[in-house]
Amino acid sequence: MTRLVLGCMRIEGLDDGAVRALVDTALDVGITTFDHADIYGSTRHACERRFGEAAGLTGARREQAVIQTKVGIREGYYDFSREHVRRSVDESLEALRVDHVDVLLLHRPDALADPDDVAETLDGLVREGKVRAIGVSNHTASQIELLARSLPHPVVANQMQLGLGHAPMIAAGLAANVAGLDQSVDRDGGVLDACRLRGVTVQAWSPFADAQGRIVLGDREHHADLNDALDEIAAAHDVTPTAVATAWITTHPAGMQVVVGSTRPERIREAAPGADLRLSRPEWYRLTAAAGYAIP
Repeated sequence: MTRLVLGCMRIEGLDDGAVRALVDTALDVGITTFDHADIYGSTRHACERRFGEAAGLTGARREQAVIQTKVGIREGYYDFSREHVRRSVDESLEALRVDHVDVLLLHRPDALADPDDVAETLDGLVREGKVRAIGVSNHTASQIELLARSLPHPVVANQMQLGLGHAPMIAAGLAANVAGLDQSVDRDGGVLDACRLRGVTVQAWSPFADAQGRIVLGDREHHADLNDALDEIAAAHDVTPTAVATAWITTHPAGMQVVVGSTRPERIREAAPGADLRLSRPEWYRLTAAAGYAIP
């Protein structure tokens, strides 16, 4: 399993050469997983279509790649109905120009979904060879359990927002049982530990953004202490702050993957060393504190 994933939600406006440069850079640095969703782009499947047209993943390159996509978000509501899931998967296959996706993620929990029906739909897609593996995105621990109870295949991934700028799934555990501290509130049912117990890989999306969507790297107006720490630790390891922010996630023993959604090949190269960099405990906790989390 590669520790980094290339997020493809912003590639719609790139020309063929730029898409291929991004894919080639990813493969060069060892990234083999490419993340999509049916809703990425100005119209449904637009980014998947751009990737299918330009990426050139055929033959041995296709065998090397893990292509994953997501389904379930519609305009104003969520939809895990059999009709929508099956239709959207077929449309994704056509747009991506592949005969199967390696991983299909349920994008956001559909409160009106019957887990038995969803599991039956997903099982059918696996049996037909259209999907190789099943995952989820933005799901709590109990939501994963509810699906897994009926699904005859393992849930392999849960994609969640995580990074130094937005880390409640880690920070809550650091402040467990501390009264009066907002950080100690468990908002996801202990999803990180639950995923570890079940063998579900957490994929961290928007790893360089804060809760307001601002990129924390270089943002000294809102994240001065964090950037001081990132710069000093980066210099000590002869890497970029991007690599250190990546390593803050990959150093965690949960074996998480980091979804890097940049359209700039240089950003991919900056992040790549973070996949193998292991921060020391003082470095990891210094970054955590500098990001504004309490270390009681």
